[in-house]
This record gives sequence, C-alpha cells and structure tokens, in this order.
Amino acid sequence: MKRMRFWPLAFVPWLLLILVGCSESKDEKVEYVRPSGTVEDIVAFAQRDDTNVVFILIDTLRADHLSPYGYERDTSPVMAEMAESGVLFRQHISQSSWTKCSMASLWTGMYPARTGVIRTSHKIPEEATLPAEIFKDSGFRTAGIWRNSWIAPNFGFAQGFENYTMPAASKGANMARADSPNLLLQGSDADVILSTAGFLRAYGHERFFLYLHLMDVHQYVSSPDEAIFGTGYEDIYDNSILWTDKLIGFVLEELEERDLLDRTLVVIASDHGEAFGEHGIEGHARDVYGEVTQTPWIIRFPFALEGGIEVTSRTANVDVWPTLLELLGLPPLPDPDGRSRIPEIVAFEKGAAPPENENSFALLDQNWGQEQQESNPLVAINKGNWRLFRSHLSPKKIELYDKAGDPAEEENVAESHPEVAEDLTELILDHLEGPPPPWGDTTPSIELDDLQLNQLRALGYGVD
Repeated sequence: MKRMRFWPLAFVPWLLLILVGCSESKDEKVEYVRPSGTVEDIVAFAQRDDTNVVFILIDTLRADHLSPYGYERDTSPVMAEMAESGVLFRQHISQSSWTKCSMASLWTGMYPARTGVIRTSHKIPEEATLPAEIFKDSGFRTAGIWRNSWIAPNFGFAQGFENYTMPAASKGANMARADSPNLLLQGSDADVILSTAGFLRAYGHERFFLYLHLMDVHQYVSSPDEAIFGTGYEDIYDNSILWTDKLIGFVLEELEERDLLDRTLVVIASDHGEAFGEHGIEGHARDVYGEVTQTPWIIRFPFALEGGIEVTSRTANVDVWPTLLELLGLPPLPDPDGRSRIPEIVAFEKGAAPPENENSFALLDQNWGQEQQESNPLVAINKGNWRLFRSHLSPKKIELYDKAGDPAEEENVAESHPEVAEDLTELILDHLEGPPPPWGDTTPSIELDDLQLNQLRALGYGVD
C-alpha cells in the first residue's frame, strides 16, 4: 500500500446524518444501561435460552491502535466501554496476516497448517463444520453481512448462513477515504449497518446469530467528523478506527432501541493487523510480525462486569469459537486446535494466577497470490517469551525474538540462542506435519474468473 490522501466517497446520506447527529462528544463517556453481572453469571450463561450473538469482525484492526489496549489516541470509546464492563483478551494473536487464510482458521478453530486454506484458489470444504451451521441447527436465525470478497460464498464461508450477503454500495454524502489506485472497493460499512437495521427489524423477535464483517479500516475510510487525527498514513488509519467505533455504537443503539441489548452477546475480533513500516513493509499479507498478527478480542455480555475482566495469558483466534460456543451451551467445533478460555475468565475473577502461555502459531504462504509458484509457508511460533520465524524455502534464515525485552521484534537473537532456535524450529516442523482436519487432508480449490479476480484486486491485493 502507498501513502494516501483523501477523496470523496458516496454513500447513504440520511444514515450519515443520523450517525453524525447522534455522535457523542469526544470527551463524553459512552455508556449503555444494563444489569450488573458476575463471573457466576458467565458460568451460568449457557443455561439461558434467550441470548443472541452479534459477531463483529473488523478487518485489518491491530490491537495496539485501540484505546482499551493502551493507545494514546482516543480512537475507540465504544470498544473501550465494552472492554471496561466485559472481557478483554490482552495478548491475542491471529493465525495469519491474510484474510482468507485467517478467517478459515478462525471459523474452524484450526491452524492454517490443518485447514490447508493458504492460497488464492483454496476454499473451505463442504465437509467442514462452521459455527453458523451449529447455530442454525440449534434454532438460531443466521445471517452474515460482509464486504470482503476473500470470504465470499465461493470460498466456502457461507456454510450455515440462511442469508449471506454483500450489501450494495449506496451513494449520496461525501466521506473521507484514502486515495490509492490499489483501493477500489466502493461503498462504506454504513451499508453493512443499514442492512443490520433491516435484519433486526425483520428477525429481532427471534433468536439470532448475526455476523458483520467491516472493511472501512482496511480501506482507510471515515466520515468527515472522524477525520481528526491528521492526513498521514497512520493518521488516516486511526480516523477509520474512530469511524468504525461509531458504527459499532450505532449497532448497540439499534439493539437497545429494540430491547435486545440485555440478551445479546456482542463480540469484537479481527482477522489481522496492519504494518506501518516497522519491518520495512506497509500493509499486510506479506509477513507475520506482531504488527499484523496482534489483534483485539473483546466480549460484551448482556450484563456489565464491574471493572471488567482482563485475560492476560496469550490467546489466539483459534480459541474464539471454542470459547463462544461453550459460553452459549452449544455443541463444540469438531477437533479444534484452539480451546475455550472460560477457565482464564473464571481465574481472573477469583484472583487465581493465570495459566502459563501455551504455544501458538501464525502462518502465511508468501506465494499465496502466485499460483504458478511453489508454496512457501512462513510460520511463526510463540513459546513462552520467545517468538521464532521460519520460511519453508529459506529454512536457514531463522529469526528469533525475546518478546519480554523486545516486544516490537527488532533484535534477532537466533545466533546467540541456538538451542532455543533449534527447539522452536522442531516444534514448527512437527506442527506442519500435524494431523489432518476431520474432513481429510485434501484442500479443495476453485477456478476464479476475471470478475472474481477483479473483485479481489479491488481490495488492494496483487493476485494472478
């Protein structure tokens, strides 16, 4: 991605006026009235039969640019309120820096090395069980509203959704948007919010699972009122986060107005982060350094937890659905790599020491968009305070970082700690040779036509 400036973007004028008109003062605390709750209510949550789920995936959102994760700019007051009265996972890691690979891992609870969905043509097989299928079989109405073509139905992501749609790009008022020839996706996440209001109007009286995949942070889009941090690359990114945060507030207001907020679980997650030159690269889908794999995970319950709960042990996107399905008392995903993090939530409330960090992995096939080239998985492993990177085609080029003293991964200490590097390399090799997923060891592929390829290129990716 290149450095950017603004150009007008058209979308729904009346919705923009509503959003701008109802926006909070930047210094005003965002609050929503709901009953108080405790960890006992979390443990008993699975016994309820009236709860809904709104799962909000904010594409390209790195955790350290959010207020609840300690960012100096007030980019996310709504998400801060969610964290202050809900559950925040402090050390959370996505499994790739490329959307399709990451989302296949998140939905199945399996690492990319097991899903096999790591290249342009790969898709999730029909034999896989996804959360939406579990919700549908459990009597929930299921809908997904998305704007990223990497999670389109042809890649297998629609399984279990009764309605899985990409909203049409509306036209009208001007928006602030990054000017780049590589970012051509039309519309705004306001289109997603408009569709959300329609879904709640039609199905809010039934039990539902609603998945919203937001793209304005990925596309550096904001409203003029949220374009307050400047015009540099990183400034525009922060403007987009503030705008997206307002949209989340609008979703909460819609739920509150329809008397749904006190029985709806709202979850924030992301597929990957964004780089601003920390390792010589801007954007994502090129490596798996911390800036593109450290993402948020926040759970907002229908009740407020006084002071909130902060899980400090390391978690991963493969843990998200094992945790949420157990919270809701629903059947689990088949044979996931991740696990439920309810024990960590309970341990925090009871003042117990958090468990030791478990090993976690992130993977990016560095030739994912060049089908004619050999696969080249770049794998990162976290073990304790160590993080090691190994490339399949450059196995001797090892990078090792001590995250305790070097959280930004700036000093490669592989040569001075050869025994650690050897141990972690063996763990990566074992990981890559791990058991196949429940559906077998074959990853199906599809052939993309020119229209589909152009839709993917509109997101800013170079694909052959």
